[in-house]
Amino acid sequence: MPKHTFLTVPVGRNVGLTSVSIGLVRALDRLGVDVGFFKALGQPHPAEEFDRSSAYLEATTTLTPPEPIPNATVRKAMSKDEIDDLMEEVVSRYETLPAHHDVIIVEGLVHTHDLPQATRLNAALARALNAEVVLVTVPEAPTVDAIASQLDDTLRQLPDHFRRIKPAVLLNHVPAPELAAALETTADSPSLLTALQEHLAGSSGDYEVIGVVPDHPDLAAPRVCDVVDLLNGTIVLPGDMARRRIKKISLCARTVPNMLQALRSGNLIVTPSDRSDIILAAAHAATRSIQLAGLVLTSEMDPDPRVMRFCQDAFELDGGLPIIRVPDSSFEIARRLYDLNPELPVQDVERIGQVMDAIARSTDANWLRHRCATHVAKRLSPPAFRHRISKTARTRLKRIVLPEGEETRTVQAAVRCAERGIARCVLIGDPQQILEVARVNNLQLPPLIEILDPEPERDRFLAPLLELRKGKNLTETAAREALRDNVVFATMMLAMDEVDGLVSGAVHSTADTIRPALQLIRTAPDAKAVSSVFFMCLPDQVLVYGDCAVNPDPDAETLADIAIQSAQSAKSFGIDPIVAMISYSTLGSGAGSDVEKVRQATEIARQRAPELIIDGPLQYDAATIAEVAATKAPDSKVAGRANVFIFPDLNTGNTTYKAVQRSANVISMGPMLQGLRKPVNDLSRGATVDDILYTIALTAVQAQ
Repeated sequence: MPKHTFLTVPVGRNVGLTSVSIGLVRALDRLGVDVGFFKALGQPHPAEEFDRSSAYLEATTTLTPPEPIPNATVRKAMSKDEIDDLMEEVVSRYETLPAHHDVIIVEGLVHTHDLPQATRLNAALARALNAEVVLVTVPEAPTVDAIASQLDDTLRQLPDHFRRIKPAVLLNHVPAPELAAALETTADSPSLLTALQEHLAGSSGDYEVIGVVPDHPDLAAPRVCDVVDLLNGTIVLPGDMARRRIKKISLCARTVPNMLQALRSGNLIVTPSDRSDIILAAAHAATRSIQLAGLVLTSEMDPDPRVMRFCQDAFELDGGLPIIRVPDSSFEIARRLYDLNPELPVQDVERIGQVMDAIARSTDANWLRHRCATHVAKRLSPPAFRHRISKTARTRLKRIVLPEGEETRTVQAAVRCAERGIARCVLIGDPQQILEVARVNNLQLPPLIEILDPEPERDRFLAPLLELRKGKNLTETAAREALRDNVVFATMMLAMDEVDGLVSGAVHSTADTIRPALQLIRTAPDAKAVSSVFFMCLPDQVLVYGDCAVNPDPDAETLADIAIQSAQSAKSFGIDPIVAMISYSTLGSGAGSDVEKVRQATEIARQRAPELIIDGPLQYDAATIAEVAATKAPDSKVAGRANVFIFPDLNTGNTTYKAVQRSANVISMGPMLQGLRKPVNDLSRGATVDDILYTIALTAVQAQ
């Protein structure tokens, strides 16, 4: 995966987001950085079905960016508030980028009438892709004070996540002469940038200005061939229309002496067809090497053929003067030309390259080098985590038994699992009742879902159950009664290798789910205890909480085992574990038996797993917040960076996980049990359909 992902985010309208995005690709490429590009969410021009940014790069580089998610899909997801599912698809497409890229430029979205939620989506992209933000804006006024005030106001209004890593700012369309005068420097890009950075040095603690791009009118000059369709005209003489550019439009209806100033190279002359004097003047200009952009002849009348023949040789000089004939009035044609879409045509490779070069020249190369060489801690975002476990589950389809098969949320989750190809779910229960639940909830049960009626099957597990519990004096009568419980029945299916994993708890207590597993599945050979973890999908990253479901008051040995197990679980699901042993005291600032237990457990874990990054006792704020860590535990390798949290007892862990889950409205996947020979996972009785869905996915991955 790339070392850095930069997300370009527009602040304001008409800031040139696409130009800046592809220009940053050129700037990084010139530094020898292996750079890729990704337009995650489609936002095509209304008249086009393709993404311009990707098309520009395909026309000028060897990059072939993946297709963005169509704009219609984006709007549909937003209307249904399915932004999490949308971000999962973003991560999926992001992972198709070549693995050799060191840096990826991701282009954000522009706020439009059709997409008013652009800011929210950009924030979601930044979180999902763990991206560093480059803000793109246009200065409201060309003075240092005005720019500083504008940027301060901008930062205050942005989502908090944009400020997690100090954002970069690139100023586009800057009126260079005015700003240069204010800064008392020259108007070229490097001087402007250096001078502005020096003037803002004392007040720009929350951002870094990395680019000042002067306004280049010539870069906005379209070719004549790009406006022919807009004018709905007829080409009288094509001339050099693929190369000549329109730098200015001159509507000429006066006599020749009064329009001589319009005869300049790059001017597009718009005049009525019967103005032979102006046609002759244009021909004379061509003989003097004045390369007009073109000549647009308007009105219903045709130009005098004798005049056109007389001027023919002059019109063919220097590649030829493009001449276009249109039936509309000069005023109407001028209006259309002034309303010309300023976006770069994909076919204009020369202009695309010039724009990219201008952006690259105006960007701070030293900043890019330094940032690309700086290690940025990677956070596994919830969409990336969900995509990872779903992708892994799909590689080897596992059979997961759901003993609460008649429960509505369970049926809904099983259907979604089948639709995504995550697992082959086995619903235990009365088939008629299960089908009725599906009917009432408008659910179509896919073929991947199995329904198993336990009634005719219970007796076949009688002998195996008695054998597994023969040392516990279990009677046949008691065994028959135990098998009446669908959780016990499903656990026997797992014990006999008929399924690969079990998920329960939507209507059963944790004890009802775990007790049969402890009795029939038992602990793994290397485990000292069975414990659990929750994967807490916070907005910015996934954290691991343990143990929040099984051990009421573990001793130091068991707590150390929970820490090691939880770190292994985190690593197996793509999280590089940094383990904080949580207490009400930080590194000996308080005393008491509970603090001492956590300290001992930390030492035991270090001895048993010396490669583990672990520290404790740590208070939760010291473990998570860098500013607090700098004060309370400045020498700790864990404080301020932790992503795995081990709580001292069940009371603390369960209370904390539920408070975070409900207050922050986050998905909590789990509890996922650790230490069993086969995967059995519990649900909270308040679990949502998403909670159940991803717990099934976790179980399927464990089964692999």
